[in-house]
Amino acid sequence: MRTPLSDVEHPAVLANKQSIRYAMEGNKSAWLALYADDAVLADPVGISPMDPDGLGHHGKAAIEVFWDTVIAPSNIDIQVEKRWISGDRCCCVAQVAHNTIEAGKTVAVDMLAVYEVNEQGKIIKMSAHWSFDDMLAKLEALQAV
Repeated sequence: MRTPLSDVEHPAVLANKQSIRYAMEGNKSAWLALYADDAVLADPVGISPMDPDGLGHHGKAAIEVFWDTVIAPSNIDIQVEKRWISGDRCCCVAQVAHNTIEAGKTVAVDMLAVYEVNEQGKIIKMSAHWSFDDMLAKLEALQAV
């Protein structure tokens, strides 16, 4: 008999919490270990300078490049207001990433993130829905201050 998920931490919720913690700590190896070898990461979903074809980053090598170019240079604090569980997925509603650009200057990016895990609890797909254009506008506003 399976243990009801309400009695244990859902694997996708755990993956989300660990992913956030490791990103904020700058722990690249622990963060990468959360992903299955053939995982797909889309952050943000769609075409952006970080993903010019809009198809996401496929496989650990591509996800590691994402870490090196996007997460490693960041000084981020990520908060999640609510998590919804559906099957093997966790949808993080009103997730906000605060990125400190320099002392006293922080950009907040509102997003909705979906984590999908396999039977081993490894992330097989992470999709972060947020507006790259909105983030650029916020950065430009900060530079004007």
